[in-house]
Amino acid sequence: MTSKKDILLGLFIGLLGALIGTFFALQFFTKQGFVEGFRIMRQAGMIGKVIALGSVPNLVLFFILLKKNKDFIARGIILAMFLLVIITLFL
Repeated sequence: MTSKKDILLGLFIGLLGALIGTFFALQFFTKQGFVEGFRIMRQAGMIGKVIALGSVPNLVLFFILLKKNKDFIARGIILAMFLLVIITLFL
């Protein structure tokens, strides 16, 4: 049961990390608010690139968790990345 909870925790951490990273990427590239910047980048067809840049902190988290032998949480972060890829395909 612990492994399922760890994977869900990793999924939550991965999605939250990507959201925070995307927020900072939008702030850096658009100088607008999050919603307005998201709209501008989506109209320009660059939202996938912004989400990819926002997901870079997940890569760092993944390797830190592997180093600390938290494999199931790291799997959850990978699951979050797969979900982000699917979401990005539809945006």
